[in-house]
Parts: sequence; C-alpha cells; structure tokens
Amino acid sequence: MIKHTLKKLPKNTHEILIDITWDEIEKEYKTAFDVILAEFSFEGFRKGKVPPSLAEKHIAKDQVYNQLIRTMLPRIYEEIIKKEGLKPIVSPKIDLVTAKEKETWQVKATLAEKPEVELGEYKKKLLEAKANMKKDDIWVPGKDEAKKEDPNVKKDKILNEALSLLLKEVKCEIPPLLVESELNRKLTQLLDDVQKIGLTVDSYLQSKSLTMDRLKEQYTREITDMYKLEFILLDIADKEKIEVTDADMNKLFTNLKDDKEKESAKTNAYFYASVLRKQKTLDFLISL
Repeated sequence: MIKHTLKKLPKNTHEILIDITWDEIEKEYKTAFDVILAEFSFEGFRKGKVPPSLAEKHIAKDQVYNQLIRTMLPRIYEEIIKKEGLKPIVSPKIDLVTAKEKETWQVKATLAEKPEVELGEYKKKLLEAKANMKKDDIWVPGKDEAKKEDPNVKKDKILNEALSLLLKEVKCEIPPLLVESELNRKLTQLLDDVQKIGLTVDSYLQSKSLTMDRLKEQYTREITDMYKLEFILLDIADKEKIEVTDADMNKLFTNLKDDKEKESAKTNAYFYASVLRKQKTLDFLISL
C-alpha cells in the first residue's frame, strides 16, 4: 500500500510525505534487480548474460534499493501531483526519511509551484516614476548647455528604472527550492569555469575578496531578483493580454539569414515565442 500526506508550506511550496509498505517494496525489488542485471558483467560472462543466481551474490542490496527508488518514485510522484492538482515548476527535492528492510519506507518530496504575484497599482507607480524622470531632464537656462540624450541610452534608463521599481513595489515570494536549484547550478558552473583556467575555488574567492558564504549570499540575491522579475513580467503580460502572433514569429524567422539558425528557431519555436513575449512586455513598460 502507498499512502501520502500533503502539507502546504510558505511561498507556494508543498511537502509530500509518502509511505510505501514493505510488500510494495518487495514487488518492485525484482524489477529493479532485473534492470541492474541487464547491465551487469562478470568474469566468463558477457554483459547481461550473468545467471541471476550468480549475480545475486555480487550485487549489493543497497544497489538494488537505490535503483528501486529511481524507478518507483517518479511514477508514485507523478500520480500524487496529478491527484492533488499540483503544478510543479522545478524538479522536486527528494529525501529518504526511513528505509529499513521489512518495514514501511517513508520518502519526503518537496516541490514548488508558480509564485503568486500582487501587481497592485504598478502602472500608476511607473507613470509617477517616469514623470519624476522627466522633471530631472528639464533644462535650466544658464546652468548647463542642453544635451541631447541618445535615444537608446534614454530607453535603457527608463527600462532600468521601471524594473527596479517593480522589484521594490511588487510582492512576489520566490519558492526557496527554485532558488536552491539555480544556486547549485551556478556553483557547479563556477567550479567548472575556475578549473578550466587552472584555479581552485579558494584561490578564485581570494582574488575577489570573497568567502563562500558571501558568494552564496550574492548569488542568492541575484537569483531571487532574476526569478522575481521573470514572474512579474509574465503576470504583466497576462494582465495586459500581451501575446506573440504568427506575424511576430514569421518576422523573426525571416530576419534570420542563416538556414541552420532558422531551422533551430522553428524547432524551438516555443522558446523563441517566450523570448519575444518578454521583449514585447518590456517594450510595453517603456511605452507607458
């Protein structure tokens, strides 16, 4: 028998405790063993041709149990989130709470859903901020010669001001699991990068006058702001009914001159459509 309990945590995070009785574990044991057996090799036998009775003496039970969890748990997890109507936005964090022979096993799955965004009167605040920016741009005779600002510089200035204001004023709590996942990815990437140039992480941190704790804090702030902006922009696009049309996509494909790049764009149309929608949302903010 498989049972579960669902607990809602802050920031659109959920915790699922899954109890798997020993009879269910036994049912899955042979399947997991057969998966390992298919790749097992032993002196005098080709891979996958070792007799099960011989393989049992050389394949550790822990190895079979690990395989069992890898094959069994995804199926159980999918069934649970479907039953509970959950929509995770990142892979779950899995913790094996208890796993003793002839006893019920317990697994904890922590998952995160899309955070709620409270836009409030965001347009009113953006318009007020833009009005203040215009006041600052007023030329005062006798003070300075009027300087014509580059349109692109002005556009970037308006956009940066708008994004900073959205980060400050809009409420959107990012699930810790989402931040943790991206933090681990960035730290792994950092390790790879510094090793390629012949440094250790410690020597890199010293060169930047950082400690690992301070670096993690810096990354965490950057990641949190990045995700917060992403979800805010998505919510604004939904609220203002900003969509990517077929004409937008056709224009994109037409502007790509390289055939391989064009084919790649068509294959990954969903990704390119999401990028275009984000750009249209940014243009909307600038135009307010």
